[in-house]
Amino acid sequence: MRFIPEMESIRQHVAPKWYNDAKFGIFIHWGPYSVPAWAPPTGELGSMPDDVWFENNPYAEWYMNSVRVGKGPTYERHVKTYGEDFPYERFVDMWQAESWNPAEWAALFKAAGARYVVPVTKHHDGFCLWDSAYTRYNSCRMGPRRDIAAELCRAVRAQGMRFGVYYSGLIDWRFAKWPMRNGYDVQHPDNIGYDYSDYAYNQFTELIDRFAPSLLFNDIGWPYKGEKDLPYLFAHYYNAVEDGVVDDRWNGVWHDYATKEYQSGAGNVDVEKKWEECRGIGLSFGYNQAEGDEHLLSPQNFVRLLAKTVAYNGNLLINVGPKADGTIPENQASRLRYMGEWLGRNGEAIYGTRPFERQEQPLEGGATAFFTRNDGNVYILLDGLPAGAASATIKGLGAAAKSGEAIGGARAALSASGDDLIIHASGVPEGSPAIAVRLAIPERTSK
Repeated sequence: MRFIPEMESIRQHVAPKWYNDAKFGIFIHWGPYSVPAWAPPTGELGSMPDDVWFENNPYAEWYMNSVRVGKGPTYERHVKTYGEDFPYERFVDMWQAESWNPAEWAALFKAAGARYVVPVTKHHDGFCLWDSAYTRYNSCRMGPRRDIAAELCRAVRAQGMRFGVYYSGLIDWRFAKWPMRNGYDVQHPDNIGYDYSDYAYNQFTELIDRFAPSLLFNDIGWPYKGEKDLPYLFAHYYNAVEDGVVDDRWNGVWHDYATKEYQSGAGNVDVEKKWEECRGIGLSFGYNQAEGDEHLLSPQNFVRLLAKTVAYNGNLLINVGPKADGTIPENQASRLRYMGEWLGRNGEAIYGTRPFERQEQPLEGGATAFFTRNDGNVYILLDGLPAGAASATIKGLGAAAKSGEAIGGARAALSASGDDLIIHASGVPEGSPAIAVRLAIPERTSK
């Protein structure tokens, strides 16, 4: 189908099957903010009011704004460590990425079971990670002096994964001079001229033409004076990338899928529509040296988050925050490997699935059952079972007891009690992630 720059035409676009099937992707926040690499680990987005959040922002990638605010832990540490007159731009030359190997990154993401990778190409600080024709403030001309997006794109595609791009559309602190102290400031930056809206449009078009990305992740919103240009941008993208997909952060103009970020955007979790959760393994997207293991998702909770997200028709875009030198911290890498091992055993209950008629059921003892379906099978993911032997009663699926079996190396026997299915698990290890059971159930019983 050929799209024209009219919203009536754009609305004919349908989210591609690959995106609905993929379920798990990697987000990457890496930039000059990875040099100071610091923020107070105060809590998840959506857990604090504005007046607390912006002075105590746990996002290390917001370092430039946190210093501009002029008070709070990040500002105080910056003054103590670098001096009051030390500008953010000096971190660019300090960012050398001397140990970065994109092939090693891509191999790790592949081993984690990711199906797509979305790096930040320009965050709110305005620094670009590709050789843009529209600014010298990029990683080829300054800092690492490497075309980070291009090198990573080649490495990701060599591993058979899809490559997407993140771009900060509404916010660019090189154009917006005032600090952002609340949500209103974020949605109404002072970069209101046509010069910035044209710049953002030209750069996004450049990214499309250069990389043909499978996914466009625009952040926050779009320059308001450039809204009239969005149908042209979408048409150009869909015509260039037949199976492309875009997020919902375009001032409500259009989207293929909705987004949730930590606790923010919980209302976008709609099992009838496609959505995606993005979040860090910890509380920040950019690497934060102040975070310890206690601030990161445990391996078991990481698996639980994926299972729950997929059960509710979402994808999980988990973020990696590399160090300035280009290495991925071991406490992040180990969790990715853990996820890859679990998906290697249980991936059929995740990839390519669709929602079942129910999404979850609480079980005795605090455990939970999550449900997915695919190709006439229903999958039950039992999370939080106690170590050793445990039984779980699943309401209304007793008739499928004889057609079911545990997968992924789990040990479980199935029986029926009236209309209920009883799963008798044995040998459950301490701290075990979700174990999976497959039931052959006709499609008519599911959505």
